[in-house]
Amino acid sequence: MPHSDRFILSRLPSPLGPMLGVSDAGGALVALDWEDHAPRLNHLLRLQHGSETSLSEGAAPEAVRRALADYFDGALTALDALPVATRGTPFQRQVWAALRQIPAGTTLSYGALALRIGRQAAVRAVGAANGANPVSIVVPCHRVIGSDASLTGYGGGIERKRWLLEHEGVLARATAA
Repeated sequence: MPHSDRFILSRLPSPLGPMLGVSDAGGALVALDWEDHAPRLNHLLRLQHGSETSLSEGAAPEAVRRALADYFDGALTALDALPVATRGTPFQRQVWAALRQIPAGTTLSYGALALRIGRQAAVRAVGAANGANPVSIVVPCHRVIGSDASLTGYGGGIERKRWLLEHEGVLARATAA
């Protein structure tokens, strides 16, 4: 595992608070998380890229900025083609690839995701891999819910998960009485 990766760290606006994006020299997303979850982002970067990872502040690639803005403006498939450059175990990468196959506006349970990758007995491991996803929203871990349709954990917080699923039309928007 290389110990001298150099990445660009950028700040990106969102309706749910500022985000931090980490991209490689080719413009692929290495990590994307909420600014108030920076310690989690840094932890996942160290796990996947080693302790010598170098971050330089800079602008996010135009494709990333445009796709995120379009997604938050309602073009729900705008993130689908964004390149990501994640590392992790082969199992984690298999789970993350399967997450990218869950269309906007739909959800899947952890058990259904495990079945989809041919590892039906690995529900807990699927949950752990989902939780270690370094590229929030683009690798849509928010679309995975409990078998009883409950909004289970989300690295960005349950309220953000609820907002994202409402934005995608999965949940009815809460209305003030």
